[in-house]
Amino acid sequence: MNRMILDGHKLLWHRERVEAWHGGERIAPITIDCALTRRCTYRCAYCYGQLQANDERKMTKDIIFRFLDDAAEISVKAISFVSDGESTCSPHLYDAILRGKKNGLDIALGTNGYLLKEENLEEILACLTYLRFNISAAEPSSYARIMGCKEECFLVVRDNVKKCVEIKKKNNLDVTIGLQMVLLPSFKDQIIPLAELGKELGVDYFVIKHCSDDESHTLGIDYSKYFGLTGLLEEAESYSESDYLVKAKWSKILSRGERKYSQCYGPAFIMQFSGSGLVAPCGMLFNRKYKKYHIGNIANVSFKKIWQSERYWEVINLIGSEKFDARTMCGSLCLQHKANEFLWDLKNGKAVLRDTHGELPMHINFV
Repeated sequence: MNRMILDGHKLLWHRERVEAWHGGERIAPITIDCALTRRCTYRCAYCYGQLQANDERKMTKDIIFRFLDDAAEISVKAISFVSDGESTCSPHLYDAILRGKKNGLDIALGTNGYLLKEENLEEILACLTYLRFNISAAEPSSYARIMGCKEECFLVVRDNVKKCVEIKKKNNLDVTIGLQMVLLPSFKDQIIPLAELGKELGVDYFVIKHCSDDESHTLGIDYSKYFGLTGLLEEAESYSESDYLVKAKWSKILSRGERKYSQCYGPAFIMQFSGSGLVAPCGMLFNRKYKKYHIGNIANVSFKKIWQSERYWEVINLIGSEKFDARTMCGSLCLQHKANEFLWDLKNGKAVLRDTHGELPMHINFV
């Protein structure tokens, strides 16, 4: 578990691509985060998806397969089915996992876990690099209140986690199984119970992350209140053992939602797609009001052609220019945040691409 980076980035292990980007070359993303639909079975209190509405296209099996084939062809290394929708709502998720793995891509899935089908678990777990269950409460009533579902959903999800852990151990699989809590200060009573639940279920890790908000503070996150939770978070981390890691994303939780960089460079390495098929630099810019940053839709045009287009690089260069200020023009603490911090320092001569030594980090292609 000491090889798992949950509060940082892995760009140092992709030196060749970073050097190519730094030299002005057009590179393929290392990782793409995407959903296969914008639908979801839950209505979580903290859901950023409500701020990401855009024009949806139907993500058919053929469209998804074409995208996965294109990604492999242009040297994308990893696909995580994590974005603005619950991909288990797509009838094509299981086929997509198998196709991506067959193409040589590292594949991951983030899910609330409610719709996972037991008959598919053995096959997909053998293909996944990691499976992450998004869970922000450790008992039925709080789970229902926070995650916007019925109380019995908690019991279904808990059983699905157990089944996945059992299959992993029975088949000696490499897949990493974890729990993730999106922490709001009002959920503090669930921190320790969730650390205990992760240990009880036998998962590999439990990670506690901040909640993102948009530039208008629509969700009303008061980042100053996170500072009062440090004792609880430290206590939760004390539940870690040699085969179980509890980790708070300290650098974001205690950041007050602020950035030190103004230009955004991360999407060149970590691109995000909406479950609508929309290709945009990041999830913070999915909403139709950010249309000036929208690049294309994989339901209409193949991803390879989109990536090769001048429009793709026009948008990537725009958010990396002085015409864009990430501190005021998009939401807080995005997926690309840690990569952005490093790339900003690299551009400004405050960081170097040092050689890496020792064991490789886990999930190396999910940067």
